[in-house]
Amino acid sequence: MSKTLNNLQPWGALVMRLVLGVAMVYHGYHKVVPSGGFHGGNLFSALERHGHFVASLGLPYWMGVVSALAEFGGGILLLLGLLTRFAAFMVGINMLVALVMVDRHHGYDGSEYALALFALATMLFFFGAGVCALDRKFGLG
Repeated sequence: MSKTLNNLQPWGALVMRLVLGVAMVYHGYHKVVPSGGFHGGNLFSALERHGHFVASLGLPYWMGVVSALAEFGGGILLLLGLLTRFAAFMVGINMLVALVMVDRHHGYDGSEYALALFALATMLFFFGAGVCALDRKFGLG
């Protein structure tokens, strides 16, 4: 039975990568894309708003911009399976900061989602994207 399960490992890596990628794109979208879209106005208003939120936590403003781009861009890279270890590292750091700076005040009940996403990112960082990814096609993983 373990041989059969070992043969299915690439599908497990694919599922982990897709779940983490979708979660990151979903949560990062509103931090990168302005609420009215990119027509007119300030194209960077969403990034600025997230930067100010992160600054209100006592962290530098620029970390908010990096956080938003790591979530959204990292999620896209994870969905594609491209630069997976780099994207997983960035997402993992992002989730670790979210756990320490935001979610710790809510106890385990408020931090279990970020903790699960951190665990998925850590797994993908150490094990890579698997065979069902662009990394493999380009010889990156």
